[in-house]
Amino acid sequence: MLSALLSLAGCQALTTGDGSGERRDAELASRAQQQASNEPLAGQAGQLHSDDLWERLRQGMEWELPDNGQVRIGREYYLGQHGYFETVAERGALYLHHIVEEIERRDMPLELALLPFVESTLDPFALSSQKAMGLWQIMPATGRNLGIESDWWYDGRRDLRESTAAALDYLQYLHDTLDGDWLLAIAAYNSGEGRVGRAVSANRASGRDTDFWSLPLPAETRKHVRRLLALSSLVAEPDAWELSLPPLTNAPAFVPVPTGGQIDLARAAELADVELATLQALNPGHLRWATSPEADELLVPREQAELFQQRVAALSPEERLTWQHYRVQRGDSLLQIAQAFGTRVDVLRQANGIKGSLVREGVILMVPRDHDPAAAASGGASPGLEARDYKVRRGDSLYRIAGRFKVKVADLIAWNSLSPTGNIHPGQQLTVYVRGG
Repeated sequence: MLSALLSLAGCQALTTGDGSGERRDAELASRAQQQASNEPLAGQAGQLHSDDLWERLRQGMEWELPDNGQVRIGREYYLGQHGYFETVAERGALYLHHIVEEIERRDMPLELALLPFVESTLDPFALSSQKAMGLWQIMPATGRNLGIESDWWYDGRRDLRESTAAALDYLQYLHDTLDGDWLLAIAAYNSGEGRVGRAVSANRASGRDTDFWSLPLPAETRKHVRRLLALSSLVAEPDAWELSLPPLTNAPAFVPVPTGGQIDLARAAELADVELATLQALNPGHLRWATSPEADELLVPREQAELFQQRVAALSPEERLTWQHYRVQRGDSLLQIAQAFGTRVDVLRQANGIKGSLVREGVILMVPRDHDPAAAASGGASPGLEARDYKVRRGDSLYRIAGRFKVKVADLIAWNSLSPTGNIHPGQQLTVYVRGG
């Protein structure tokens, strides 16, 4: 396994240099021999029999952590956050087991499973002011470079499986590019490969050390890395810090179930006999009231998977999506109707067999019903609503904004694909539908 010493005095980074390649080759050979004889791998026997996901994570940790001032600052930060570990444990019950499994499958250090704690507080709905999104806070350009699918219906940066695979691909690339040093890889994940690479080159050219602690990196990046190390130390030895970690079951939280095509999320939740919020939390990559037309499966709680599979297989095409009818009024356009009902022109065209841009007065259109915030806000009347941009101010909450525009908090959340927790930040752009005039 990748293991190297981070010393307080020597400032050695988590790197594979200085003979660790030979150690790794020997360990890989031992691993292959153990697998061939069906013996449990060293360190895995406890994982296989432990019911506690924290313990599984702990047993797979590889780094020898420094106890320097930087890490102590990070540790004090987390220990001072009231309710932090309860929050991440609640989210971790849905997401962490998959992340741990994927990291183990790739034979990467399990400390990396804690990186989404630092990035997003393990919130797949998190959106930064720089438009980084999801558990792993992947920027739009990075997502495109990593081949993550993103369109009006779906953004893979919010999807648990797609974002995790892409983030780990990227981290492994950064590790291999930056001298086999995991701290440099994490720093580059935060501030960019180019910035860290230039810092390494500049230090090397001037004869200075090139480990993470020796590089002139932004304060935000240094904070990012120290917090990951601090979390790792807390999870590795919670008793030493009088920390009680909420229990996490070492078992998958979900099962992927084929849907046979696009399906209304509210209908899917009904079929699975789960709350809509639960289904959305497991499938945060879907941005609208229904799954993407290209999607062919949903993640469903394990206990409900068989029931959902049986029920969804029995659906007729007409039952997969739910609609309401709207009679076109004088002066209406497809764009106005789409904006008012929180949908898109091409959705209306496809549902109603319309080829052009014109729609005649009196024609009855099929319009998506569920997650129809604009229609709900207008009481089902004519969609005479206008879309307005609103920039969140310091001290704002969704309740205050909803009151200001006389709309519902649930509508603000649906219009803007926000987390069900309703977290917003100053400078964030929101869309609000209000009556014209």
